[in-house]
Amino acid sequence: MKNLKKAGKSLQHKDYKTVENAILEQKAPAHIPVMTEEVLDNLITREDGLYVDATLGLGGHTKEILDYTNYQSRIIGLDVDEEAITIASNNLSKYKSNVVFRNSNFSEIDRVLLDLEIEEVDGIVADLGMSSFQLDSSQRGFSFIRDERLDMRMDARLRFTAFDLVNEMSVDEISKVLKVYGEERWSRRIAKRIVQTREDKPISTSAELANLVYEAIPKKFHPARIHPATKTFQAFRIAVNHELDNIEEFIGKAIPLLKTGGRLVIISFHSLEDRIVKNLFQNLYSPCICPPDLPMCGCGKKSEINIITRSPLIPSEEEVMNNPRSRSAKMRVGEKL
Repeated sequence: MKNLKKAGKSLQHKDYKTVENAILEQKAPAHIPVMTEEVLDNLITREDGLYVDATLGLGGHTKEILDYTNYQSRIIGLDVDEEAITIASNNLSKYKSNVVFRNSNFSEIDRVLLDLEIEEVDGIVADLGMSSFQLDSSQRGFSFIRDERLDMRMDARLRFTAFDLVNEMSVDEISKVLKVYGEERWSRRIAKRIVQTREDKPISTSAELANLVYEAIPKKFHPARIHPATKTFQAFRIAVNHELDNIEEFIGKAIPLLKTGGRLVIISFHSLEDRIVKNLFQNLYSPCICPPDLPMCGCGKKSEINIITRSPLIPSEEEVMNNPRSRSAKMRVGEKL
């Protein structure tokens, strides 16, 4: 294992045009909500409506909704990250009569609304991406740019951290996590290097893990625009936070909570998320399970949503230029029937 000085040098390599580099180089403000125009155009069905920001973050989308509706709307803001809730409540202090804050995972949206004695809402938005705060300031090892403890929990109440997975799983288990959640071509090679390295001492920081991956992947196969450790970090983060399971649970619970004509707007940032959203929307739109050769549907299953976006919306070139974090964003919208 190379020392951390060399790790730091490799991690700061300017060839990798990552979101983290953009923040470090101050090419974009530390917090910009993505695709705000598209969110407002597709989410808002009435100015005095009740909406849920299911991934509140630092409150960017909520602020835009309130401004757009001339402060007539009301928002229920959920976030699993307690620090984010604290910051968002400060950022939105002047709107406090319009916003209810809850420290909950978006997969618990049904319980939150039940506790508030709310049966239906006019719209729900979820931005599935990492906030710039989590990458830049949370000190939980989400970013490979800084040398931070290897945690990666968005919810501090979760039992297992990235440190636990990295240092306790077998080669086969690590390889599976990297392949399934990171779609990492070099999953087994990286897994073997992790297990070999931790025989000397535990892998305890983000810089150690990132440098290990950097060295495990042959240099000629390093991607041009992202750091070689990007997929590995994504995979461990998804595994620690059960992100894909939570998306499925959230969508299944969100649709019944919408009024007829209400919109569910979801912004994803990588292919695994987008595929889940696309497939679940399609299943809700066309739930029939009858054999295709039957002349008439006999299962009785009816469409629950209309798919507003047959192809995902993507950010404009101007937005990507002003906010590099938005580059990989994809938005899908469903409307309750």
